[in-house]
Amino acid sequence: MQRKVVVTAINAITALGLNIEDTWQALLKGKSGVGRITLFEPSELETQIAAEVSSEFEVYAQNYIKKRIARQMTRVTQMALVCAKEAVERHQINMDFYEKDKCAVILGVVNTGNSSVEKDQDIKTMILKGMNNSISAWISLEYGFEGPNYTVATACASSAYALALGYDLISSGKADLVITGGADSIINPEEIKGFNAIYALSTENENPQKASCPFSKNRSGFVIGEGAGVLILEAEENARKRGAAILAELSGYALTSEAYNIVSPKEDGEGMFITMRKALEHAGISPKQINHINAHGTSTTLNDLYETKAIKKLFGANCSDIPVVSSKSMIGHTIGAAGAIEAAITVKSILEQKIHPSINIDVPDPELDLNFVTQSRHHTINYAMSNSFGFGGHNASLIFKLMK
Repeated sequence: MQRKVVVTAINAITALGLNIEDTWQALLKGKSGVGRITLFEPSELETQIAAEVSSEFEVYAQNYIKKRIARQMTRVTQMALVCAKEAVERHQINMDFYEKDKCAVILGVVNTGNSSVEKDQDIKTMILKGMNNSISAWISLEYGFEGPNYTVATACASSAYALALGYDLISSGKADLVITGGADSIINPEEIKGFNAIYALSTENENPQKASCPFSKNRSGFVIGEGAGVLILEAEENARKRGAAILAELSGYALTSEAYNIVSPKEDGEGMFITMRKALEHAGISPKQINHINAHGTSTTLNDLYETKAIKKLFGANCSDIPVVSSKSMIGHTIGAAGAIEAAITVKSILEQKIHPSINIDVPDPELDLNFVTQSRHHTINYAMSNSFGFGGHNASLIFKLMK
């Protein structure tokens, strides 16, 4: 018998805030976190803007990580550990309730951020900083977890995949608690040059706060963001036994591979459509029951067009009743962390029964005619969907449910 999987903690570190509450309040106000890059001098690059986490993070992290340990971590690894520790503290997760071998950590990580931008490079810590698995390992070490502990890399869908894998561990009884999510930063000259070479990034350097404009006719590429997102998953019966405040149920998901093209989605969003349909089937609900969609919404020509077509094909006449947003319009595209950060935001929307806006839809695209939210508003949400679609044809859709 499969167990119900619930969310008992969320947190996020983004360009809008060093925790989920600050991020959420900024999102509701429609604030952009995009600005000129400060982590290095970007003047020689075509793209000179990004959604950077505040420089205050370095001081903030000292509240959670000892200096001796921090020296063995990249900034990205520190973000992940701080995000997880604050999630545990804020939501008062009692780790003593569980057997350590029934607790797991699964994170979505494309890279550790061990690039030319990383400060205090030391040959003694080079290997540790570059190990992808070190990010989940540090969290496991922090709490003495002896269950599964690993990272998954599926491009922009990485941390959504991590959530789905965490769901499986909980629902099958292989784990009782899973810290899951993701962290990432590709704000460095090497990767920006690479994305510029394939014309994927916006070059609207003169007006950075307008550069990320998902679903707008004048969209011209995505804006890189960075950060971390964490959700803690538990079996419902265990969470209730320990008196936990349950935030939402993770009621279903779908993971698919398009097997089509290394960078482009299937024409007309067919792969996206299949993924969303399978997620609904897994959750045991109909398209009519979805009240909100946090879209992948990258601000690229094909993604926004094909995601729109996929949503219209799946939800049909109900599209006009489903508010759709892209958090990336304000926090940029956080790559491996995107699925988790946006999942945490989706859970926050369910909790507050509020939807943040998508900003910068100033020039509507007649081909993209969904119910895009441009001003934050209250909305009844019983079920919400969060989408993540990555290079390599990695697709993920997550379904979250209001717990009454």
